Amino acid sequence: MTLIKRLFKFIFKTLFWLFVFSIAIVVLFKWVPVPITPLMVIRNIENGPTDQEDRWQHDWVPISEISKNLQLAVICSEDQLFLNHNGFDIEAIEKAYESNKKGKKLKGGSTISQQTAKNVFLWPERSWFRKGLETYFTFLIELVWSKERIMEVYLNSIEMGPGVYGAEAASNYWFKKSASNLSKSEAAAIAAVLPSPLRFRARPATSYIEKRKSWIVRQMNFFGPLQYTSPNDAKN
Repeated sequence: MTLIKRLFKFIFKTLFWLFVFSIAIVVLFKWVPVPITPLMVIRNIENGPTDQEDRWQHDWVPISEISKNLQLAVICSEDQLFLNHNGFDIEAIEKAYESNKKGKKLKGGSTISQQTAKNVFLWPERSWFRKGLETYFTFLIELVWSKERIMEVYLNSIEMGPGVYGAEAASNYWFKKSASNLSKSEAAAIAAVLPSPLRFRARPATSYIEKRKSWIVRQMNFFGPLQYTSPNDAKN
C-alpha cells in the first residue's frame, strides 16, 4: 500500500511541476524570442551529420521588421478568422471531426494559434494525445499572449522551406531580401507553400503554387488593412 501511495505521490508531483513549467515557459516566451523548436531538432536528426556550420536557417526578427504583406498573407491563407477567434475555429474542427469519423486521414483544421502552439512546444505527430496537448497550449498562449505576439512567434518559428524557419530566413532564401521588404506577391508565394514547405517552392513557383498565390492575393485585397485586436476588444 505504501508503494502505491508513493507512486501516486510521484505521479502527482510530476504532473504538478509539468503544469507549472508549461505556464512558466509560455509566460517567458511572451517577451523572449523562441531560440529553437522541436521540429528544428527533429529535422536536423533526420538529415543526419552535416558539414555546414549552421544546420538550419533561423533569424528571429521583431514583428515590426516583418512585412504586413506577409502577416496578412498567412492569415488569408491559413486562418482568416485569426483576429476574431479565441484560438479555435469551431466550424473547421467540426468538419475535421466528421472527416476523421468517416475513416479518412486524421486531420485538424488548425488555426494559426494552434499551429504556433504545436511548432513551439510540441512535436509534429498526428495523434489525439498530441492534439490534446496542442489544445492546452493554444488555450495558454491565447490567454497570456496578444494576437500580435502569436503572429510574431508563428512567423519566426514556422517551417518555410528545406532547413528554413521563420520569415527572415525564408525571405532571404526565396527572394534574397529582408522580410520587411516583401511585396504582396512575394508574401503570397511564401504563404502558398506553408501546407507543405518541403514539397513546394515559392520560387520558381509551379502552376499550382501560382494559382494558390493568385487566390491569396485576391483574399488579401478583400480582407483590407491588418489591425490587431483581441477577441474581447472586438466585442466592446
